[in-house]
Amino acid sequence: MEITEKLGAIEAILFASGDPIEIYRLSEASGVDAGTVPKMIRLLNDRYEGCGSGLCIKKLEGSYQMCTREEYAPMIKTALETKRSTPLSNAAMEALTIIAYNQPVSKGFVENVRGIDSSSVVNNLVEKGLVEEAGRLDVPGKPIVYRTTSVFLRSFGLSSVDDLPMLPGQTRFEDTDGEQEAPAQEAQADAQEQQTEVPADE
Repeated sequence: MEITEKLGAIEAILFASGDPIEIYRLSEASGVDAGTVPKMIRLLNDRYEGCGSGLCIKKLEGSYQMCTREEYAPMIKTALETKRSTPLSNAAMEALTIIAYNQPVSKGFVENVRGIDSSSVVNNLVEKGLVEEAGRLDVPGKPIVYRTTSVFLRSFGLSSVDDLPMLPGQTRFEDTDGEQEAPAQEAQADAQEQQTEVPADE
């Protein structure tokens, strides 16, 4: 394996991992001798330094981790906080409404109501702290079910889910599968009126 390939392999592994990787694991995965790994790391850091990259590789005891340079920490923090506090999209509001009025429900239930894959939307709601895992259904595959959180209540000015506005001419009830029907469209309109900016971090 040529040196360029060795450098590329180590760089790719560190980037994909995100977490610290022990030298022996990095060696096994890349095919680079363990004694040569430190040299490869130095070459990568020299390359980053030479081109003004915002990345660097740090040694943490017996492991290496790809990191961003300390001088860019304020900018990264601003970017991440801006991302977290971005107002919810229509798709996210729709999924959140379905979960709020019918919790606990699975991703599959949300998808059935919306008629579209909702995995990434639900995951985004979890990342923002608006919904959380609430166990698993006792059915084949045991899918995870989700419920709203205290962050959701604070964001929408509610004391409890019982304070959610009643839907015109509708009440919550369970279907034959044990999950509740979701009156998504009407609930979304009411929830949109109450939406406040989602906190950056809770």
